[in-house]
Amino acid sequence: MASSSSESDMSLDPETPLTPMADAPASSPLGDRPKEKRRQRLLRGIQRISSSQSLTHIGRPRANTAPYGNRGTLSCISLAPTSPLGQNAPGTSTPGYFSSVPGTPAVEFPEFEGIETRLATRKVANASTTCLNPGSVSLPQDLAATRSRSGTVRKAHYDFWASMPDEIRIQILSYLRPKELVRVSRVNKYFYKFCFDGQLWTRFDASEFYQEISAESLAKIIVAAGPFVKDLNLRGCLQIEHHERAEIVAKSCKNLINATLEGCRNLQRTTLHSLIQSNDKLANLNLTSLSAVTNSTCKIISRHCPQLEMLNVSWCKHMDARGIKMVIRGCPKLRDVRAGEIRGFDNLDMAQAIFETNNLERLVLNGCVDLNDEALKTMIHGRDPEVDILTNRPMVPPRKLRHLDLSRCSQLTSHGVEALGHFVPELEGLQLNGCRVLTDSALEPVLATTPRLTHLELEDLSELTNEILSEHLAKAPCAPRLEHLSLSYCENLGDAGMLPVIKKCVGLKSIDMDNTRIGDLVLAEAAAMVRSRAARTSARGSRPRIGLRMVVYDCSMVTWTGVREILSWNAKVRQPSGSKQPTYPTEIIGLKCFYGWQQTVEQHTQRVLRGDFAAAARLEQKWAHYMQAVEEAGAVGAGIRRRRRRAREAQMLHANEEEGGVATAGRRRARTMAGSCSVM
Repeated sequence: MASSSSESDMSLDPETPLTPMADAPASSPLGDRPKEKRRQRLLRGIQRISSSQSLTHIGRPRANTAPYGNRGTLSCISLAPTSPLGQNAPGTSTPGYFSSVPGTPAVEFPEFEGIETRLATRKVANASTTCLNPGSVSLPQDLAATRSRSGTVRKAHYDFWASMPDEIRIQILSYLRPKELVRVSRVNKYFYKFCFDGQLWTRFDASEFYQEISAESLAKIIVAAGPFVKDLNLRGCLQIEHHERAEIVAKSCKNLINATLEGCRNLQRTTLHSLIQSNDKLANLNLTSLSAVTNSTCKIISRHCPQLEMLNVSWCKHMDARGIKMVIRGCPKLRDVRAGEIRGFDNLDMAQAIFETNNLERLVLNGCVDLNDEALKTMIHGRDPEVDILTNRPMVPPRKLRHLDLSRCSQLTSHGVEALGHFVPELEGLQLNGCRVLTDSALEPVLATTPRLTHLELEDLSELTNEILSEHLAKAPCAPRLEHLSLSYCENLGDAGMLPVIKKCVGLKSIDMDNTRIGDLVLAEAAAMVRSRAARTSARGSRPRIGLRMVVYDCSMVTWTGVREILSWNAKVRQPSGSKQPTYPTEIIGLKCFYGWQQTVEQHTQRVLRGDFAAAARLEQKWAHYMQAVEEAGAVGAGIRRRRRRAREAQMLHANEEEGGVATAGRRRARTMAGSCSVM
């Protein structure tokens, strides 16, 4: 007992370090040692670590004034295996059971009654987080800020996309194309939900990717977005061929306003009828070249589409003009009818229906070979109109037509076309291509009474003469407003008719004169016209634009001299007298001429468009020298060998300049004179 009491006094002495039980003599077993008090046995398992390094491993007895300790002095401790006295067990490197965190106050525990065994090992989830203040409890791990190895505190992750309002998400996704939306929707279900929101699919245009998307994917997209689609474009989607897929598409779209089914040749008739019947708000319907369209389809359109404004049934072989008549009478808002190559337009009842409604602004009847003079006059004048005895003209209200296409209506003659005169004052576009029997008398009243005319196409009218151009078109009220003129294959037209037109029609933007008798004078006059109407600029970095496009290939009277006049004007840089700052063109002429010269013309135009006027002028000059040498080489007489050598040298210089103007990869163009001399 004396030894036991002395040993107990050593353990409680504050200036005597604790000795582990492993240092006890091996001869005295634990069972022979007298039973100690429970309080002292508990204190032997606690190692006090003070803020001062000098008090490490020093025990302290419990104060008599505080028998149960102070709760405010509790600090974070670690419950790891150790020896009863607070040190590591032999052969282990784990800290003791109750080794407190360095720098914290001592731990005061009350006496525990009934504890006979050692405390069990307990895992602490947030053992690495130290207590900030005595008596405090550490925060949960999900709320505490994480600290990186560098010591900086990292904030909790903030999901910016999930916290964003739905309106902003939709606005961001609205900038994506349909193809991109489908790709984004594959990220997860959350993105799929927003990518197929109805606000993003009010317009579905598959014409950009119809060759890449499968029928299943196309059907799924339309089913997901169908109730919200207002503009549907399935042009060329041949993959909608299965009956069930097409039925799904037709049943999903209920709010269409604009529908384009052009080229969907496999669309079944019942599916098309179901689609039309379920969309009573249709305003624009394009059924071009659909075999499923019949007169019954037109009847359904007239009954279920009262808001229809545009109908295109061109090249629908299984219907005729009777279907057009039903649509015109059943759709009071119809403004645009396109019925190219539809049969039965010699029907006077259909023509009378067009006259009575008088709502059409665009009528396209190209290729309607059944259309004759009587039907056309009925459309304009009606049946048996009252005639004014003074003017000998029918007394009917003028038509609202703004665009009329009668191309390739082979049965039309001058007697029928001249009926348009005085009755289409709002006409802006007139196409009479291929009506070969028309003469000057057919166009005279039309040109005199259409002041708004901007587009006139008279291609392949071999009976026209220069008089219709010089005496009527050049003096017509529409001359200053005319923008497009096509006279291709009018073989009787030449400089005498075109020169007055070029001078008066100063607003022209395109002229087609291939296979005519025009010459270099027309090209020079066109250059002068553009030069007079186009302003010049002193900004060196400005880029000109093409203001007039001319087509003059296969014109036997056009030579390289006229072509050079165009090229010279396009690259002209003026140096005004008394001014140090040159001026540059803002508008040039885009020319299409002979095949052998076209490559040089295009190269010259590209240099001008990118602002390299010096290189363009150099190319034009060397091409002119080459063409002169070629003409001299073809002349007979002495010095033919010298002239041919000069032609070869000029050809080489021109080829070098043409190839050196633009950096091209690959093989250089063969330097032969075959292409340039073929037309000489």
